[in-house]
Amino acid sequence: MESPENTASVPEEDRNGEQITESAMSAFAGEPNAAFDPYLVRFSDIYRRIVSEIGKVFVGQHDLITGTLVALFSSGHVLIESVPGLGKTLFVRALGKILGCRFGRIQFTPDLMPTDITGAPVFDMRTGEFRFRPGPVFTQILLADEINRSPAKTHAALLETMQEYSVSVDNETHLLDRPFCVLATQNPIESEGTYNLPEAQIDRFMFKLLLDYPTEGEEAEILQMHGKSMDPARKLENLLTITSPEEILELSNLINNVYVAPKLVDYINRIVRLTRRFPRLSLGASPRAGLAFMQGARTLAAFHGRSFVIPDEILQLALPILRHRVILSPEAEIEGEKADAILTRLVRSVEIPRL
Repeated sequence: MESPENTASVPEEDRNGEQITESAMSAFAGEPNAAFDPYLVRFSDIYRRIVSEIGKVFVGQHDLITGTLVALFSSGHVLIESVPGLGKTLFVRALGKILGCRFGRIQFTPDLMPTDITGAPVFDMRTGEFRFRPGPVFTQILLADEINRSPAKTHAALLETMQEYSVSVDNETHLLDRPFCVLATQNPIESEGTYNLPEAQIDRFMFKLLLDYPTEGEEAEILQMHGKSMDPARKLENLLTITSPEEILELSNLINNVYVAPKLVDYINRIVRLTRRFPRLSLGASPRAGLAFMQGARTLAAFHGRSFVIPDEILQLALPILRHRVILSPEAEIEGEKADAILTRLVRSVEIPRL
């Protein structure tokens, strides 16, 4: 995933220019927890095997892979902004096969109704009663394609499922199977016939990821890998199932054991609060952003086989967590400034804590 260092060429060092060494990083552990407990070894091994297996059919886009896995193991959701044709559907289908989870896809259109997503009661002629017929949201990995093509009432149908992991119809609550992760996409090029997502919904996405075209080498590899005509389902047949929904839930519950030092908690808090008064921003991030930092950093540390968080995890997650939670000032919009550039300056202005 991208970080302010990558975006603005910020070196991995503190504000005094001193290199942050591994021994200094270990000081953030705070407590005498072993860095490679059995569950952490298992966690990082599963992460590496998933990434390796995805690479058999999906080339590049490491930000998408890491961001999606962090969100999945953190009980979060992802908003993806990219042009068409970058293989997002193939990625989600491959991810579902590798994780042992069910995969679903909804193509959002202007005439899509809320019941088309959640499901609706249907009359059963045999029993003479209405029974609930689940909609496509009753899956585990859901690709909400071009979510901004549908009106607000359809967007609202996703709110309960994303927040409560349930659907309420006719005073009855139907629980979704866990894990449940929504990957929503929107096209940044075409704005005609689209509806902006309401702030209440866009804040529920843990990350907003920006995908770009592959590099020259990656695109050549794509041509070699997928240049022959083949049924997409056959491409996934040889993928191995690395884990299961039960194991994902088990490991997700263990993430809370990853230690976050009090100084890093304060560091996260200062970054989030600074967005509410930083120049060129008219609206800052909500407390939900801080919670996303805490949970995402823990998950990322577990992926790296550590029982404690270091500043690198926070820096790596800063842009994906904040870019969709802030609104630029009118002056910044008129001058064509980007949220990422402003947020990079913001993060660099906050001193990295040292113990």
